[in-house]
Amino acid sequence: MKPFNRKVTLGLIVSSRAFFNSAYAPNARADLIAACDKLGVGYRILPMEATPNGAVETREDAHKYAKFFREHRDEIDGLVVSLPNFGDEIAVVETISMADLKVPVLLQACNDTLDKTDLKGRRDAFCGKISITSNLYQYGIPFTDTTSHTSDLDGEEFAGDLDRFMRTCRTVRGLRRARIGAIGARTGAFQTMRFSEKLLQLSGISVVTVDLSEIIGEAEKLSGEDPDVKVRLEEIFGYGTIPPYIQRENIVKQARLGIVVDRWMERNECDASSIQCWTSMQDNFGCATCLAMSMMGEKLQPSACEVDVAGAISMYALALAAEAPPALLDWNNNYGDAVDKCVCTHCGNFPKSFIGETPEISNLGVIGTVVGPDKCFGAVKGKVQPGPLTYFRLSTDDRAGVIKTYVGEGEFTADPFPMDGGIAVTAVPRLRELLTFIARNGFEHHVAMVRGHHAKIVEESVSRYLGWQNYHHETVPSFAPPAPFLR
Repeated sequence: MKPFNRKVTLGLIVSSRAFFNSAYAPNARADLIAACDKLGVGYRILPMEATPNGAVETREDAHKYAKFFREHRDEIDGLVVSLPNFGDEIAVVETISMADLKVPVLLQACNDTLDKTDLKGRRDAFCGKISITSNLYQYGIPFTDTTSHTSDLDGEEFAGDLDRFMRTCRTVRGLRRARIGAIGARTGAFQTMRFSEKLLQLSGISVVTVDLSEIIGEAEKLSGEDPDVKVRLEEIFGYGTIPPYIQRENIVKQARLGIVVDRWMERNECDASSIQCWTSMQDNFGCATCLAMSMMGEKLQPSACEVDVAGAISMYALALAAEAPPALLDWNNNYGDAVDKCVCTHCGNFPKSFIGETPEISNLGVIGTVVGPDKCFGAVKGKVQPGPLTYFRLSTDDRAGVIKTYVGEGEFTADPFPMDGGIAVTAVPRLRELLTFIARNGFEHHVAMVRGHHAKIVEESVSRYLGWQNYHHETVPSFAPPAPFLR
């Protein structure tokens, strides 16, 4: 089942140590379940009576929980460990180790209160958490920490931590099982779009290919009177504003193309795609691919230009983390002499909600001057509206034999820029340092972006759990190390 069509489900572990007040365990269990219910997250936990106080304290308890989690292996996306008191370090780590789910782990410890530090009231979870993290390190089990070392299960801070962890779990699971469509050959003029299928497959990402002629051939077989074409035409007219000079036959071509691409994606169970968007499609079928790509992206099935498979994966990672439509853009123009601003653009494949207003759907600009405007209908044009953004880029480095990435946050601004197409004036702190990093480490000129700030989720997912090299371009760095990928 697709990641966006299923609820994230977490395995819950409450651990207690016999020396401490075990009455805290049932309360922690109830609070943890309530936090999941409030967020709309599914959970799996053994019945209360299965272990003393419903907690994991002994090896026997660990066996019971590990067996239970293994039985629900296909459902569980992550594990949450809560320490209402010191907890039992061996029981916790053996539960996780014996379950062997290889999913993200969130470790939370409860706060002590100053009026309850006697022998009966103290928790000591502050200390117990460090004992458990030491064991997780020894076992080689990666984990996610909470914002503060200790927190309240019914507090707003933990609610935010749980939401971010849920998104991390969805991102990790989605990427480990991703299927990316490569529709057509790599655009010949762009060697920068080369990538390694073998490195991607090592992380569980499969690339599914199809010749562009097969897509065009299927589209040519569709009649303009086909019921699916009529439905698609209604969707297109409701998606944006089409200038009156656009001929209806060109809109029909766009509908036929979109249907065929959607059908191919469904048959091949693809999560995202990359398309040979110029100039074979314009020369041999007579339309742009942008609208079909934009509409897929709006449904959280992102599509990248120029058969940029790594770009499609970058977009998909952002869609998983944000649960919002991403776009693929060029780092394209300086913005006057502004040090930390630039213009990010593409011809016209941005999803409608990424732009933030109703777009114009018309002909490609630059490519239209070469192949003719009548062959180029389908560009989705608009100025991206102001708001927070997250950017992310994945690249396969064959020279080093690794997958490498970078991630960061910025803002879309309201600054004007008189250029045709999809336009985003972008502010990124320390932009020139970021561009130097991109250039020196061989990254592509394409970058994926999504609305909202989600960099920590992406970083946690790709670095801690997928093991990819990652550079987080933080707004204010705590120190200034050399770029990690320089050779």
